[in-house]
Amino acid sequence: MTLTKSAPSISLTKGAGAGGQMRINLNWSQGAGKSGGFLKRLSGGGGAVDLDLGCLWETTDGQKGVVQALGNAFGDLNRPPYVLLDGDDRSGTNTGGENLVVNLDQLDRIRRVLVFAYIYEGAPNWAAADGVVTLYPVGAGPIEVRLDEPANDKRFCAIALLTNEGGSLRVNREVRYIAGSQSDVDRAYSWGMQWTAGRK
Repeated sequence: MTLTKSAPSISLTKGAGAGGQMRINLNWSQGAGKSGGFLKRLSGGGGAVDLDLGCLWETTDGQKGVVQALGNAFGDLNRPPYVLLDGDDRSGTNTGGENLVVNLDQLDRIRRVLVFAYIYEGAPNWAAADGVVTLYPVGAGPIEVRLDEPANDKRFCAIALLTNEGGSLRVNREVRYIAGSQSDVDRAYSWGMQWTAGRK
């Protein structure tokens, strides 16, 4: 199914998506019918662009953090954040894009996860990327969110918010473009963390 502005959310329950390891894939089309890894460098509109996938996370005991290639914060499936980034494909050779994996067997320890993408290098060019995120829950069909409202003056796009609702998992389409850095995404969603500059 596809989450849209008019139908922006879905609830997954135990045995029907809210368990096991859910993969979240971010990929793009390069135009002219060519598809490739989300990290393939997009030329034009100001040069090459390095696009990255990440998330903010919060556990039920109040721990908070970020999973992203920046700062080598790749996460962990078996302890907080119960989210893992499968790597940072800066070369653009990975046709499968980048993936986050969420360990929903630990859903009772997860409060919320905000999946985002950001342009680490190059001029923002979301329209040309034509990005799409697909969630692959265990025991339920894929859930697609298209980045179909590009805002090329902003480097961040909050894509989907996953929320624990009493043992079920609410997936909400965001597609909200945010100017600035990770700290601005934090403020937009009242995450409440302290931030320092980092590099890959």
